[in-house]
Amino acid sequence: MTDKTKIATPEHASARDTGALLLAAGGLAAAFGAASCCALPLLLGSAGLGSAWLVTVAWFAAPHRIELLAVAIACLLASGGVFLWRRRSAATCAPGAACGHHGSTALVTGIRSIGAMLVVLGFLYA
Repeated sequence: MTDKTKIATPEHASARDTGALLLAAGGLAAAFGAASCCALPLLLGSAGLGSAWLVTVAWFAAPHRIELLAVAIACLLASGGVFLWRRRSAATCAPGAACGHHGSTALVTGIRSIGAMLVVLGFLYA
């Protein structure tokens, strides 16, 4: 008699959390590079913050803005796919088993939201 229920161990749950987090962070970094040329200095300047430090980032990122936007979109979409797959597998988890971390859910959602906002700003000012 074998038990066919899927019980995720904490190692597997943290590996799925790490994958979604790394993809979201990669998408955020690429979106930041793409938006550093025009959108971020304008946004920071209108808020009264200095944006001179973005000149160095923009100097390296400006020639590759389209590629950075494509990488940002791909990473953010892949992060969303991993995130949804993790939530779907956590729904089928046995009661009482450690199937995921709720703290990383908010972190991944926040990073993906900021990354999506930077992608939109990067497209608007491209």
